[in-house]
Amino acid sequence: MSYLASNKRYSSMEYRFCGDSGLKLPLISVGLWHNFGGNSMSTEAKKILFKSFDAGITHFDLANNYGPPYGSAETNFGKLIKSDLGKYRDELIISSKAGYDMWDGPYGEWGSKKHVIASCDQSLKRMKLEYVDIFYSHRFDPNTPLEETADALESIYRSGKALYVGVSSYSAKKTNEMIKILKGRGVKLFIHQPSYSLINRWIEKGLTKTLINNGVGCIAFSPLAQGFLSNKYLSGIPKGTRVSENSSFSKDLITKKNTQIINDLYKIAKKRGQSLSQMALAWVLNNKAVTSALIGVRTVEQLNENIDALKNLKFSKSELYMINQKAIEGDINLWAPSSAH
Repeated sequence: MSYLASNKRYSSMEYRFCGDSGLKLPLISVGLWHNFGGNSMSTEAKKILFKSFDAGITHFDLANNYGPPYGSAETNFGKLIKSDLGKYRDELIISSKAGYDMWDGPYGEWGSKKHVIASCDQSLKRMKLEYVDIFYSHRFDPNTPLEETADALESIYRSGKALYVGVSSYSAKKTNEMIKILKGRGVKLFIHQPSYSLINRWIEKGLTKTLINNGVGCIAFSPLAQGFLSNKYLSGIPKGTRVSENSSFSKDLITKKNTQIINDLYKIAKKRGQSLSQMALAWVLNNKAVTSALIGVRTVEQLNENIDALKNLKFSKSELYMINQKAIEGDINLWAPSSAH
């Protein structure tokens, strides 16, 4: 039986304008980096996407190499578009990216015009879409002129393959340069997707100011620091978690210092009537530069818990002071670009 969306899907979700554009994004967006790949999408993964849309989450974030294996998340999402979500296409914001390794040979990654445009075409075919709403340069390429990557984004935008263009994990300096290059061509840099969390605060050192001053939106990826900012790591590494399975989880997170910090943060969250992950999401959304928080979940239960973070987004001055005192102690800047980039 084909999926039918809830007729109450817009009753509770909040939306924010993305920068100074006319487009709104939900406060919570769902990423398909993990758990949506393979030969077919699992039943739980489909439920996550359906429940997300039922809750008013309209934005689904992908990239060429999401899986595993590479490309499979887009392929599976494309099948779901065809079977269930296609009738809601005009209610969806779908994004993809190019820049990380995707196929063999010298053109399979980074920021050349060849790679970026070819990757966009491949993504559209996998997802069975005529266009994506947002297309990103996934990372700055130190060996390709920024003007060339801008060429690719401009070409994709003007061809109608993407309605908006963005960058991910660019430093404040390179973001500012890209803004100026695109502006000179009559193209707006719409959005930046950086990593940002309580213990990964590199964007506060210049990027947020750049985005606000230029009217560029911001969607924060890994706002829970790959799940580390959740109750499950308070006592160490439980079985069945990403780090226990030796996946992409950064083991640099699991230190005595950081474990103590999240326990201290948990005490603050508990007094707020929230789980640690709920407070962490609320805190990220408290930054006025942030349009949306991009989550990755394994289960519908995790999804529901994250959405419930929106029930309490307000912080007192004393709460923010205590959180900042603890959070800055664990600032390890996992995905911060180097200052030279």
